[in-house]
Amino acid sequence: MVKNTTPEQLADGIDADEQFTLIDTRPEDSYDAWHVRDAENVPYDPDEGLSEDQLNEVNALVDDRPVVVICGKGLTSTPFAFALDEHGYEDVSVVTGGMEDWSKLYEVVPIETANDDLVVRQVQRRAKGCLGYVVGSTEAEEAVVVDATRQTDQFKIAAQDAGLSISRVLDTHVHADHISGGSALADEIGVPYHLGDTARERGVEYEYDPLSDGDVIDVGGVEIEALHTPGHTSEMMNYLVDGELLLTGDTLFVDSVGRTELQFGEDDASRGAELLYDSLHETILDLPDDTTVLPGHLTVTSDGRYENGSPGEPLEARLGDLRDDLDFLGLDREAFVERLTEDAPEKPPNYEAVIAINTGRDTVDDESEATELELGPNNCAA
Repeated sequence: MVKNTTPEQLADGIDADEQFTLIDTRPEDSYDAWHVRDAENVPYDPDEGLSEDQLNEVNALVDDRPVVVICGKGLTSTPFAFALDEHGYEDVSVVTGGMEDWSKLYEVVPIETANDDLVVRQVQRRAKGCLGYVVGSTEAEEAVVVDATRQTDQFKIAAQDAGLSISRVLDTHVHADHISGGSALADEIGVPYHLGDTARERGVEYEYDPLSDGDVIDVGGVEIEALHTPGHTSEMMNYLVDGELLLTGDTLFVDSVGRTELQFGEDDASRGAELLYDSLHETILDLPDDTTVLPGHLTVTSDGRYENGSPGEPLEARLGDLRDDLDFLGLDREAFVERLTEDAPEKPPNYEAVIAINTGRDTVDDESEATELELGPNNCAA
C-alpha cells in the first residue's frame, strides 16, 4: 500500500535516525545539484516504467526497510511508488510536494539572551540554510522581523507564538539566493520596511524607509543599531541588538565570510573584497568578544547536510571565537582580497533573476516559478 508522508514527517524521521530508504527519482543532474541527506538516486520515467535493472537496484538499496520516495513535485515519485507496490513492496511512502515543499520547511529556534526583556527567534529554512529573525521586547509585546523569506506566514507565526506583534520589517541587503519576503510582509501587516540607505544605488525600485550607519530602532526597551558593512553587497547592513547580538546577514558566517562578486562582478570583485575587509576589521571586530554572531545563512551542502550545527538547534557563534578560529579573519588585507577573488565557489542558481526580483525590476507571480528559482542550497559564502 502506498502512503503519503509530509516533509515535516520526513525531517522528523531523519532527525530521529529512523531506518528507512529514501529514493530520489529525479534526473541525475537535479539530484547531484541538491538532494535530501542520505537520499539514493534512481532516476525514473513513468512512460518507460520500472526496468529490471532499476528493480534490482532498489532491491539492493532497500534491505527490508520501509521505502520513502521523493522527486521534484511528486510527478515521478508517485508512479514509482505504485510500481514498487505492484512488485510486492508493502511499506512505501511518497513525500507530498516533493523537493518543492521540502524547500519550504522551517524550524523556529529560541536564542538565549542576557536581557530578560529581549526575545530572539531564529527562523531556519531547513533545506536552503536561510536564517531570518524575530527580535522583540517582552514588555512592549512588539518585534521586528529581519531577513524574512517569501514564506511570510512563518514569521507571523513565530512572532505570534512569542506573544509579539510585528512593528517593522528589515532586510540586511538585497539577497541573491532567495526571494525576499521583507517588503511583502511589511505590506501585508501595514508596517514600515527598511533597507540600507544606499540600496537605491543598486536600482531598488520599491518603496522602503532607508537606514543609515548608526541609526537606532527602539523596540520597547530594546535598541537595534544599524551598522553599514559593505562588501558582500554595497548596501549591506548589520544590526546590533541591545549591544549583545549582531545580525550579520551575509557579511560574516560561523564558518566563512560573504562572497563579493555576486554584485560587483568578476572584474570588480576585488573592490568588494576590500570593502568587506574594512567592514570586518573596522566595524565588526571592534565589537566585544562576547558579542553573539547570528548570521543570515548556514551552510547546507548539496547532499542536504548541515556543515555547522543541526536543524532545530541555534546557529550562532561568539565573536571572540570566530576571531581566533576563522582563518579568513587572520589574513592581512592583500591575502584576504586574493583569497576571495581567486577561489570563489559556484554561484547560487538563478542569482541574477533573484536579484532582479529583489530589487523590484522584475516580478514573479507564479508559485512554481518562484520555487524553481530558489531550488538548491544557498551559495553566498566565500
